[in-house]
Amino acid sequence: MKQVTFTFSNSRSAYYFNTDFSRLQKLTRKDAAIVITDENIFNAHKSKLRGWSAIVLKAGEKYKVQPTVDAIIEQLIAMEASRKTLLIGLGGGVITDITGYVASIYMRGIQFGFVPTSLLGMVDAAIGGKNGIDKGVYKNMIGTIRQPLFLLYDTSFLKTLPESEWINGFAEIIKHACIKDHSMFSLLEKNDLKSIRKNTKLLAGLIERNARLKTRVVLNDEFEEGERKLLNFGHTLGHALENQYELSHGQAIAIGIAYACNISENMNGFNQTGRVINVLQKYGLPVFAEFDKEKVFQVLKMDKKREKKQINYILLEKIGKAVIKSIPLKQLEKIIGEL
Repeated sequence: MKQVTFTFSNSRSAYYFNTDFSRLQKLTRKDAAIVITDENIFNAHKSKLRGWSAIVLKAGEKYKVQPTVDAIIEQLIAMEASRKTLLIGLGGGVITDITGYVASIYMRGIQFGFVPTSLLGMVDAAIGGKNGIDKGVYKNMIGTIRQPLFLLYDTSFLKTLPESEWINGFAEIIKHACIKDHSMFSLLEKNDLKSIRKNTKLLAGLIERNARLKTRVVLNDEFEEGERKLLNFGHTLGHALENQYELSHGQAIAIGIAYACNISENMNGFNQTGRVINVLQKYGLPVFAEFDKEKVFQVLKMDKKREKKQINYILLEKIGKAVIKSIPLKQLEKIIGEL
């Protein structure tokens, strides 16, 4: 087990890498905490949750909405949760997003921690303090930025993860490599999903590497005024696609990355699109989709990264170096229409 503590603007977060769920009992008393999880995790890991109070939600992005939040708050009131209650988000990105958001607004804010159970959650979704819910087709439109008290990494949860969720997680790992870590990109080129899953040491190292990478970016720009925007590489178009079509987060982001590489060619002289496409496909991710470009653009232009009639789009100069490019919406609409 390795513990690393990071100090943010108003709080500290402890990361417990390569540890076991049982360590949770050293972080909080069972009678002082409430676990929020989903049906899939609860049913697969009942023995681990024995003795813990739990709120169990239906699984899926479609439940990351205000009615779910209202239902959780009603249960917290019924369970007599107080300002000293600790909420624990046990699950993937949907669960950690909801848990952090509920903790931020219940009684004007209570403490929370995360035990991410999906690869996507471990390397991306649980990190950085962004908590929130969707509104219609607009992803994460409502939310807060508030850091968890801790993140506990128990890779045994990944044993019950379906392959599609492994693929989901690698979309974010590839994103991180593209924007900040050329040597990690080379590591991904040399390996594949099967070899990484089998090599527990390599997997644990890759998870920690990604968690640290994203955390460093967040520490430099916690409230997304500059560098943190780079983490949105592939997400501007990806989010616009995700909630309109039957795509997982990873699939949508992979398509967004592929399109962003093409835009980078046109606007930045980027010449490594082929390498990025090859890695995405190697890890089972799509790189192209037929979609209603006008319909998708109507959602895209409401992205949180829009500033008046321009949008901050994340492009690559080279693998391992991303830049923020302010593109007029009319120009971006034309570019997307021609791709």
